[in-house]
Amino acid sequence: MNTKGKSVTFALGMAGLALAASVAIAAQASKGQASSPPTSAKATVDKQALKPATTRKTVPPLPSVGFAPVRPMDVVRATYDFAAQHPEILKYVPCYCGCGSQGHSANESCFVARRDARGNVLEWDTHGFGCTICVDVAREAMQLYSSGADVVSIRTAIEKRWSPGNAAGRTPTPHPPKK
Repeated sequence: MNTKGKSVTFALGMAGLALAASVAIAAQASKGQASSPPTSAKATVDKQALKPATTRKTVPPLPSVGFAPVRPMDVVRATYDFAAQHPEILKYVPCYCGCGSQGHSANESCFVARRDARGNVLEWDTHGFGCTICVDVAREAMQLYSSGADVVSIRTAIEKRWSPGNAAGRTPTPHPPKK
């Protein structure tokens, strides 16, 4: 590889590191904005949840929506990726923005429109680009999951935080299956 090729490769690697650092910084910064989960719903460690995914779901590129997203693009991208990779979490987390009137059944629906039989994303729902509630609910769920919380604890914390004053806009989300 010539010097120019090495420079381009190095620059792309540095850009990737910068993006990863931005996502980590945004996640850390948002922790101060989110409320703490209630004591009764303290995050419990779910050994399965802490194992790395054996196969990453494939996703199409995010679409261009023609407007600035409601949160920084790295935050929006991270929430879309979380929705793609963790339907076992977000399909049991309600959304509170009123999107149930658009046919959404859970917070996952704000980001993913269609999946194939293996769970790979076939089509994105662009609603999440323009809705702070959708992004913030997903981001809180992502942070709780990253801290080791199981789906029941995540849903309990989200409901406690978002239900007061937003119950009318809540999606008809099923409860997680009992273990």
